[in-house]
Amino acid sequence: MKPQRLVDLLALVGLVLLGLSAYLTWSSADPGSGRPVVDFNGYTVTKAPVTLALASLVAVVVTKLAGTALRRVLSALLLLMGVGAIGVALQVRPGSDELGRIRPELSQALTDHVSVTGGPAPWFALAGGVALVAAGLIALLTAHRWRRATARYERDPAATPADQWKAIDAGEDPTL
Repeated sequence: MKPQRLVDLLALVGLVLLGLSAYLTWSSADPGSGRPVVDFNGYTVTKAPVTLALASLVAVVVTKLAGTALRRVLSALLLLMGVGAIGVALQVRPGSDELGRIRPELSQALTDHVSVTGGPAPWFALAGGVALVAAGLIALLTAHRWRRATARYERDPAATPADQWKAIDAGEDPTL
């Protein structure tokens, strides 16, 4: 598999997993006393996975159009966004005080004890971050071998405009 396609595949997997982590349950809070359990999705707890996914999408698209130097810079940024997603997945664990600020019915003033449990979303964010790190690392290491997006349509620098018109008149495509 070509490195460009592998980077595309890994970036797509990372983007999907980060997007899923925003909509799945990040944590659940049980206020007790027969009150209903409150689920918090990833977007409610932290907006970082969605932001990192969108920024990574832009970086991957621009990487396709960029030259080698800019491609390396964008690949390094993609790698750093993956590291950021891993950091968010490992460190963002809201406590009952923080959840009480988001949803007032969970505040300590209204409940004696709030038990907080984790959901599957941080694992999706972690896997998405790992995929972005892999995509960024592969892109960084193979950036010099990627073909530029416009290389196919560039003209021969030795050909003059008159030669190109003659080729067009003869039915040939001078861009190939």
